Amino acid sequence: MKVVTPGQMREFDLYAIKTVGIPGVVLMENAAIKVADEIVKDYGCVKDMKICVFAGKGNNGGDAFAVARHLYNNGAKVLVFVLADKKDISGDARINLEILENMGVSTEEVLDEDRLSEIDESLEKTELVVDGIFGTGLKGRVEGYIAEVIKVINEKRVPVIAIDIPSGVNGETGEVCGVCIRAYKTVTFGYPKLGHFLHPGCEFAGKLSVADISIPADVLEKFDIKSEVIDRDMVSERLPKRSQNSNKGDYGRVLAITGSPGMTGAGCLAGAAALRTGTGLLYLGVPNSLSGIYDRNLIEGVTIPLEDGNLGYLTKECVPKLMQTMEKMDAVVVGPGLSTEEGAKDVVFSVVENCPVPLVIDADGLNAVASDISILRRSRTQIIVTPHPGEMARLLGTTVSKVQSNRIETARDFSEKWGAITVLKGSRTIVAVPDGRVFINATGNSGMATAGSGDVLAGIIAGLIGQGLTPADAAIAAVYIHGLCGDRVAEVKGEHGMIAGDLVGELPYVIKELLS
Repeated sequence: MKVVTPGQMREFDLYAIKTVGIPGVVLMENAAIKVADEIVKDYGCVKDMKICVFAGKGNNGGDAFAVARHLYNNGAKVLVFVLADKKDISGDARINLEILENMGVSTEEVLDEDRLSEIDESLEKTELVVDGIFGTGLKGRVEGYIAEVIKVINEKRVPVIAIDIPSGVNGETGEVCGVCIRAYKTVTFGYPKLGHFLHPGCEFAGKLSVADISIPADVLEKFDIKSEVIDRDMVSERLPKRSQNSNKGDYGRVLAITGSPGMTGAGCLAGAAALRTGTGLLYLGVPNSLSGIYDRNLIEGVTIPLEDGNLGYLTKECVPKLMQTMEKMDAVVVGPGLSTEEGAKDVVFSVVENCPVPLVIDADGLNAVASDISILRRSRTQIIVTPHPGEMARLLGTTVSKVQSNRIETARDFSEKWGAITVLKGSRTIVAVPDGRVFINATGNSGMATAGSGDVLAGIIAGLIGQGLTPADAAIAAVYIHGLCGDRVAEVKGEHGMIAGDLVGELPYVIKELLS
């Protein structure tokens, strides 16, 4: 599903108005009808229902005036608060304000905090609030009396339906600009906006409904939209199908390079995830002195003991054997539980430079790369990096807060600069590819913030590559599957007690569901 910035949506509107010839007031009317329809769908008959509508001076306010008209015509008792000087309202919004007033609907002008008590009293008797204050055109912080009005609306806990986006949320970044409306539902128009899916704004949008308001379908062909939300259909069509006349060699050979004292679980989780994703053959390149642990805990995998000087850490002496092994693989993952010892770092650099097949770099593999990120330019294959925000901050030499403040551009810039596919983990994981496209994942929950969850994701990505998916498709499908596993586990066990092994156990059922 394509997702756009507010600026791109304005270009779509202008195309519809100026090129196709659809009057702006018609688009506004279509939007209002869709919002009113959503309210009727949620509440049934709105006759005698007490509804407060809050409108700003822009087109979002115009939408709100038109919504108020449709609700009034359906018998609702509508009170409209105009949070602007009516003389400043123009264009299509002005048309809808005048129609509303000509019909006798009460429109109360609010220009300062003197009327807060009146708003407070009105909300005491209100069953629903319609938010049409700012929409996606907001610039700067919400301050002054409008900020106080929003606070009063939120404090009353009356259900709010937001027009286009909760007022106060930046439609491009998801930033809350000081204060914002908390909605139970948001009705947006044409295409969803980035701010609907990014934190913290997505936490205030409630259920998102995307309404068709007659924006011409060919806009996506005329405008280069490079952002998408990963959905079920996108993943289902990418998943590999299996033939009855096949063998384990047909489903890929995956090598996980892993292992250090106390961290053997990471490699076991990554390997198990690859197997449960459908990998035909799993190999574990591990320190010789720890190989028995992997033999006992992941009996379906083939253990390849590597030179470790009896220290439990891989050393550069194991590189020749690794090089020979990688030549026979379809995908490699390096880093889970590997340690940051100097010898292990040498191994990572050798693997990055010489791996002949798609390479997933995770965890301590990323910590090694952070010491000399230019190593990525010397790779002979497609790299997939899977950093959490802390690891991304180390890769970029910046702070976690800066990474989190604009996750999409952070991931996109990294991929374009270094030629790697970037999987920036966290709530709303971002997948960025070197050609500038980004994909936002909306599955998953807080229960997945647990040790080993990232190792599972790395294993899923490698497992899908091993079965023939392109590295980009594997990353896109993997983050969705990973999050959906977390959601399925949470339905049964809740979020607090979820562990990474639960995700592995859920993989076969989720993949079966997606293929059905």
